[in-house]
Amino acid sequence: MIRIQQPIRHGYLYLQHLFHMLGQWLGYVLEGNRRKSTIAPLDGIRAIACLSVVAYHLTLVTTHDIVLWKPDQLPPVISALAFAGDTGVTLFFLLSGFLLFLPYAKSLLFDAPWPSMRFFYFRRALRILPAYYVTLLLMILLEHHEYLQRDHLVRLGLFLTLFMDSFPQTYRELNGPFWSLAVEWQFYLLLPFLALAIAWIVRRGSLKRRVCLLMACLSAVIAWGLLSRYGGIYLTAHPDQSFLVPRSVLNVIMPFVYGAQGSGLHGKFLEDFAVGMLLSSCYTVARALPPESRLNELLRRLHPWLWVVGLLWLLVMACWKFNLDNPHTWLVLDQFPPVYNYVSELGFSIGYGLCIAAILFGASWLRAPFEWSPLRWLGILSYGLYMWHLKLLEFFTSHFVIFLQGWWNAALYSLYWGWLFVFIVPCMFLLFVLVEKPWVDLGNKSREREQRSG
Repeated sequence: MIRIQQPIRHGYLYLQHLFHMLGQWLGYVLEGNRRKSTIAPLDGIRAIACLSVVAYHLTLVTTHDIVLWKPDQLPPVISALAFAGDTGVTLFFLLSGFLLFLPYAKSLLFDAPWPSMRFFYFRRALRILPAYYVTLLLMILLEHHEYLQRDHLVRLGLFLTLFMDSFPQTYRELNGPFWSLAVEWQFYLLLPFLALAIAWIVRRGSLKRRVCLLMACLSAVIAWGLLSRYGGIYLTAHPDQSFLVPRSVLNVIMPFVYGAQGSGLHGKFLEDFAVGMLLSSCYTVARALPPESRLNELLRRLHPWLWVVGLLWLLVMACWKFNLDNPHTWLVLDQFPPVYNYVSELGFSIGYGLCIAAILFGASWLRAPFEWSPLRWLGILSYGLYMWHLKLLEFFTSHFVIFLQGWWNAALYSLYWGWLFVFIVPCMFLLFVLVEKPWVDLGNKSREREQRSG
């Protein structure tokens, strides 16, 4: 018996060592020195955002392309959560607002050096454009040859300049998830100028005065997002109406401040980014104060409530969203005012913001799941995964699942997740190593040189 157990034990120890070495290698390749410069749980939160969008598109594929289940076959709360996965995009926007506004918040509140506009655009371009252009080129060559024809050159130009969300001809064309990359890119273009405008108001006086003025400015940005959404919806529904300028001028302006008219896209999601900027400002103040300060003590006491209230708020928003397409699922929600399209983004971003605040300011037991290395690694790969997952899920449906329809539906649904982790994620690892990482490293080296020269 001992002779049998010893080889088993040695085999187990060998596998344990092998997985440990593999984990160290993956951590080195994916993270490098990221732990020194990033807020650890945010990569895990980004992974959750990406998986939410993947789950949403898988819900669409398995209820439309190939019917494996129907919403009325599950408890309505489960169906509501499944169809709310697209709000992972809202979480992406909130995270962008949080991270990109951090250096501006430090400068506005504590007179840290003002971020270089040139360097900001340089690093954002290196982070976003190489992998995007490679993906765009591959998708055109593999599936959309029409974008190589002369009559599609204008549309191709919109994709190359990341304004494909602004016109119905290109919104959700070629690859559905691309539209949100356009929204992100346009926020990058706006942010340095928006921060300069805020600085003109905020950068003087005491810390308390600066915090109050900054909160007021960011609340105004949220109001701007809501008003542009409301105005765009109204003007799209009333094509003869105008506001301040002739309608012909408005028709030129609206694609860039509202989006593709008549496409179902509502606004540029500025309120989502602004909620992230608000949270970033609060985080900056809390980190600058001593741990025993009243603010940090209050945040530590409140974090369980922030977490519970945030989750419940998101659940109500998800049920409200589901109830619009499936009336009378919850009779109480039928009484809600018909303003979902105007306030839904703000509602979801508030819920996500409360949860992120609980994670950032809460106890280690709440942060720990989001700091789990495999989840963080998935967050690092989320950019490529976000761009490619829908196309590869559709490919899997048409080339594999369609021939397995006699199988048990739950098994087929599980196969999709197997396809995701066994094939799609490794492909995104290659995309990251071969395309994303070299350009990100170039941006990091440029930042280090600029910091040394400064």
